[in-house]
Amino acid sequence: MRMTAAVMYEQGLAAPFAQSQPFRIEEVELEGPGDGEVLVEVRAAGLCHSDLSVIEGQRKRPLPIVGGHEGAGIVREVGRGVKGLAVGDHVAMAGVAGCGQCRVCRAGRPGLCQAVSGARAEGLLATGSRRLRLADGGRLNHYSGISVYAQYAVVAPQSLIKIDHAVPLDVAALFGCAVVTGAGAVFNSAQVKPGASVAVIGLGGVGLTAVMAAREAGAARIVGIDVLPSKFDLAKAVGATDCFDARDPEVVPKVLALTDGGVDHAFEISGHLTALEMAQKLTVRGGEVVGVGIGKSTSAFTTLQLPWVCEERVLRGSFMGGGVPQDDVPKYVDLYLRGRLPVDRLRSDHIGFDQLNHAFDQLHTGAVVRQILLPHGKL
Repeated sequence: MRMTAAVMYEQGLAAPFAQSQPFRIEEVELEGPGDGEVLVEVRAAGLCHSDLSVIEGQRKRPLPIVGGHEGAGIVREVGRGVKGLAVGDHVAMAGVAGCGQCRVCRAGRPGLCQAVSGARAEGLLATGSRRLRLADGGRLNHYSGISVYAQYAVVAPQSLIKIDHAVPLDVAALFGCAVVTGAGAVFNSAQVKPGASVAVIGLGGVGLTAVMAAREAGAARIVGIDVLPSKFDLAKAVGATDCFDARDPEVVPKVLALTDGGVDHAFEISGHLTALEMAQKLTVRGGEVVGVGIGKSTSAFTTLQLPWVCEERVLRGSFMGGGVPQDDVPKYVDLYLRGRLPVDRLRSDHIGFDQLNHAFDQLHTGAVVRQILLPHGKL
């Protein structure tokens, strides 16, 4: 079929993106689905900082490529051999998919699957197929196995989570990345306990979800930190007990004083090394830093060995929530429907394809939390 999609031909173009146009909106061809694949009509797709980092060239991708890794839609066709999904199902679409066979998949960590990671790095689906083509028949790559900046997507069923029809599709899209990543970092990776103290550095969609999850987990002190104080009102409304400007040279001693020597868990969401250094300084002896944000592929950080050992400090990575989306997302949806995880508050605006590049300028400046692309112009 022929459809409209946002295609990236070059990484590293300079802002403002409304002028440099990293995404070109054009007609492309979509084949399939083949065996073990599903055709989804994409109804909503979120704009994430991970997408922004790809635009900026911090993480290389095979080009040209259709963007987007966080979305929701309606199943329109099911390939042979697919179980558990039917035409008409509403689904959240996540960039995490495992082969189900390897050691890490069997251990319940599909996000770390080497086989699927390799396919994604080559611009393929988890099935090893490529269903996208340029209008002239030229090669076109899939992004994170889903490519939701398009009207339709063919994906492997491992990337789909059936979702309650009671959830609006523009909210359902958030569960594919922002929610599963932020909540999963709290519930799965850190396993925050009642009465704990946490700091969340970076109050975008993922960070604010982490704040909500920390409140749900029973954290007694939830410290939000960001370079934009304009985000503090929303952070406090969804669970932060205190907020600090990351640019304040006294932010570390202030948090240490507030938390009696430091927080139990510091979540670094922004992907910046300066924020990671701050996170290490904010934790109490025996505490842990949970790295969630993704920076440049060449970035490296250091830690002092003596306090790491003698103060029993923990450095932990958390990729896409460190769990199994098919198991976790239904739990988070239930919390949302009961009003305990108000992720609908993350939505900043709805946009069309013609606004996509400008929308990334807004994300770049921090003026928004989560903008939602509507590939068909309406939900």
